[in-house]
Amino acid sequence: MPAASRDPTKPTRVATNGGTSPAGPLAYRNLPMLLLRAREKMMLRFRPILTVHGLTEQQWRVIRALNEHGPLESRHIADLCTISTPSLAGVLSRMEAKDWITKTRFANDQRRVRVALTARSRKLVSSIADELQAAYVELESRIGARLLAETYQAVDGLLAGIEADCGAPDTARRPQRLTPG
Repeated sequence: MPAASRDPTKPTRVATNGGTSPAGPLAYRNLPMLLLRAREKMMLRFRPILTVHGLTEQQWRVIRALNEHGPLESRHIADLCTISTPSLAGVLSRMEAKDWITKTRFANDQRRVRVALTARSRKLVSSIADELQAAYVELESRIGARLLAETYQAVDGLLAGIEADCGAPDTARRPQRLTPG
């Protein structure tokens, strides 16, 4: 059955035919691979915009997270942006050198670092906003407002269910606005 006609109320299992089908003995479709494919297809429309503005995907994820959440600790940025902590250290150093972020150590704990946007990066967000908005409008016109809204809702639900299953209290996983000191 083609993906477009798949009944969303039916389980997303694949037919196994006793393990002799091309799907083999696995009962579910490969959700991580599907999500990665969807991400790559999405980035085909956004990557050129970022490139024109001299941004890598990781740098944009950091800027977008800080723009939406305000100043954050590095560990919260790593979690929100799905960037490993060692990689994030390099990304933040390069961003600081370009005057896109500031890093401030907490007075009461020098191991903790507060990361914030600079005026230069806030200006960058303003200059790129119209292009990003146009890409989202084009996407919405292509797949429909309803499917786009349902996709946001489904991904939010998936993340909430997975994060709730991690055993960490919700407050430990949610970044908070920070003030140093």
